[in-house]
Amino acid sequence: MSRMRSFVSFAFAAMLLGGCVSLDKYNALKMERDQYQERLSQAEKEAKSERDQANVLRAQIKAMLEAGGENQSLAQTLTRQNADLMSQLEAMNKKYLEALGRNPLSAEVSNALADLAAQYPDVLEFDATRGVLRFKSDVTFASGSAEVTPRAKEVLAKVATILNSASVAQYDLLVAGHTDSVVVSNPATIRAGHKDNWYLSAHRAITVGEQLRSSGTAASRMGVVGFADQHPVASNASAAGKAQNRRVEILVLPTQAGAPVSAAKASPAIIKDQAATPEVAAPADK
Repeated sequence: MSRMRSFVSFAFAAMLLGGCVSLDKYNALKMERDQYQERLSQAEKEAKSERDQANVLRAQIKAMLEAGGENQSLAQTLTRQNADLMSQLEAMNKKYLEALGRNPLSAEVSNALADLAAQYPDVLEFDATRGVLRFKSDVTFASGSAEVTPRAKEVLAKVATILNSASVAQYDLLVAGHTDSVVVSNPATIRAGHKDNWYLSAHRAITVGEQLRSSGTAASRMGVVGFADQHPVASNASAAGKAQNRRVEILVLPTQAGAPVSAAKASPAIIKDQAATPEVAAPADK
């Protein structure tokens, strides 16, 4: 730009020195030079503005790239964690299905659990065929809560006594939380950390596991998992069916306690399948 301005000034001076010109011609040439200079000045201002904007844009791009790098790293970490959790879920699901197809309990233990369920039919059910204990969530917990009710604590203590007996103590236990298909929407439930049915089912399973542990059940025997609404035992199309699906199960696994701990049993992690989408519905208690 400065070289162009010098050229315009030099050209104007050359025309003056090259010979005499009339006043009108002089004024016309001076006006033309001034117009060139004005346009050059404007062009310089615009160029500076463009450079400034370009610098701002480069800074923004740099910031975005840096943020993108961090986000990419975070995304990769989360992807790995999600893959690990899905692997754990698959292992837990396999154990769950294996346990449902096999009852390792002796007749004596099965009878003791059946008698206990008969004493507390509002809280507990016992599937003698599969050896599965089912705590009814509507009685075991307050609505939208993972805190065990006093009555359920009483029953869990008695269940622990049976599960800690010599003929059962050799086996691992799986505590599995289940919900109906209704999505969690109650703000109080969400504030309590139960952000959706996966969290709620897992938190309830963890709480039941903690109650068993407080009653003397070895933590090394237990795994906990939340299945949300993925393993219904009844149709979610009716209120009665939903009530049956809201449950926490205790399963005696066909594996012996003390065996090497698998990745799925290493910690009571909350496992969430992000691809699962609950049906859209929202009762007041969730």
